[in-house]
Amino acid sequence: MPRRSIPALVLSALLLPVSALAGSVFLNGVRIDGVTNQRFEKVASVRIDEKGNVHIDAPAYAVKLVNAPPAPAPAPAPAVATPAPTPAPAPAPVTAPAPAPAPAVATPAPAPAPVDTAPARITRRYWLVTEQSVPGMTDYDIDLYINSRWVRKLRSSEQQVIAEVTRELQPGKNTVLMIAHKLAVGSRRSESPQHVFKVIIGEGNEGGGNVMIDNPLIRYQRTAAETEDLSEEFTLTTR
Repeated sequence: MPRRSIPALVLSALLLPVSALAGSVFLNGVRIDGVTNQRFEKVASVRIDEKGNVHIDAPAYAVKLVNAPPAPAPAPAPAVATPAPTPAPAPAPVTAPAPAPAPAVATPAPAPAPVDTAPARITRRYWLVTEQSVPGMTDYDIDLYINSRWVRKLRSSEQQVIAEVTRELQPGKNTVLMIAHKLAVGSRRSESPQHVFKVIIGEGNEGGGNVMIDNPLIRYQRTAAETEDLSEEFTLTTR
């Protein structure tokens, strides 16, 4: 069960000697004479002692005094909230002494600061690989951006492109944007959806002159059947 923050009641009041007051109001053992416009929720008990003082036991509130001058006499011990043995009569109206203090302000507990969980460095290698069913047939060139910085252009007229992009990335989350530009709209080489231009980015390894992507993270493709410039943004989280 999550912990609930306890609002704090901040009072700015001028303390007077206890002997000069009669019929005071105490909240959890602290005198709060002069408080106005305050409603207490979830009050455990209300008690009136033999001097006419009203004692309110409200565990959901904490009370502290600010800007108060030192009292000429030692402060009395705080009252201990105990359940009344018999129901107490309704309390009489209490008239607050002048001047009236500032209204009480409930302050919530501050939210905890976010924790940065990004890794200190990148421990994997990241590669980009292109695949075309027939090079040049889609009539699309694709611009690659990583973290809002242009990296390179991938042309439909090229053969397969294999490039490592690890150094373009940062630890944690990265933004990858690909924008495909249609080169020919009128006289097109093909209109077949079977002619595809694919771009794959993922974790991989190099060995023996070959690159293998064993964890594809981004897949982007365009076909010869499309005619518009199209863009798509991805989030890539490095390890």
